[in-house]
Amino acid sequence: MVALQILSDDHWQLPGSGELVKPCGYRKQYNVCNAVLNAADNHELCLSCRLNRTIPDLSKKDNLTHWNKLEEAKRRLLFGLLTLGLPLEAPVGGYPRGLCFDFLEDKRSNPDVADEFIATGHQNGVITINVIEADDVQRIWQREQSSERYRTLLGHMRHEVGHYYDELLVNDLTAFTALFGDPRQPYSAALQQYHAEGPLPGWELSHISAYASSHPSEDWAECFAHYLHIIDTLETAVQRGVIDTFDSNDINSLINVWDSFSVTLNELNRSIGLADAYPFVVTPAVADKLRFVHQARMQAYAKPNLSTG
Repeated sequence: MVALQILSDDHWQLPGSGELVKPCGYRKQYNVCNAVLNAADNHELCLSCRLNRTIPDLSKKDNLTHWNKLEEAKRRLLFGLLTLGLPLEAPVGGYPRGLCFDFLEDKRSNPDVADEFIATGHQNGVITINVIEADDVQRIWQREQSSERYRTLLGHMRHEVGHYYDELLVNDLTAFTALFGDPRQPYSAALQQYHAEGPLPGWELSHISAYASSHPSEDWAECFAHYLHIIDTLETAVQRGVIDTFDSNDINSLINVWDSFSVTLNELNRSIGLADAYPFVVTPAVADKLRFVHQARMQAYAKPNLSTG
């Protein structure tokens, strides 16, 4: 954390280096971003805000507050992806634009829009998040209605970006199918069956969540999200001096450290009367899937060890 010296509305100075920077245009216009750019940068928006394709309707009550929450979650998502060296803007994997975001509403929160229901999801590089998910009361209600253990904006984004990176990282369909199942099985039918009949019996032994059992592609996305959860949380723990170190390049070491630390994390929450921060169990079968995610990422976009932050 550093304090910037404000020279003018568009020119701030970093202490020590003297580098001139400027605030993101969305900070100046809406006060929803805390990023800065080099003063000579031709962009008006920071990288995170440039990935927005659709922002909420700010004429509607509370949408500015909701958008701020969405942007906070997105910046944390992108920080983790960039730390791992994963591409964002490049037109890779058949996605001509790269990654982008639509923050949309349906009639549940805005009677003036045409859509009765907007689902959070991913298609062709576009991650759609329903703005109603930024309403804490609505999100918790939906979590309870769906019998979910965990539902957050950051969790949504990490899951949906898992679908985005599926095509970029998974090159071995045979190995994928051996662990997750055949991703070519009908997707819509599988999800309809899941919502009608519930998760597979005994899903706890081989899946990180009930929803992961709905289809192999959802299993991958859930595991990818948890891979990001684990690395980001452990990196924060190192930075705060809670744990000494971890080896981000050794997936077995990573899982072992997480097995112990996640118990501590949950016990800390229980000590102040909160629910478990990580209400999941990494079984041996799930650990194998996390290894697959890690190996796919390392083969495509290896980065230096993150253990020192």
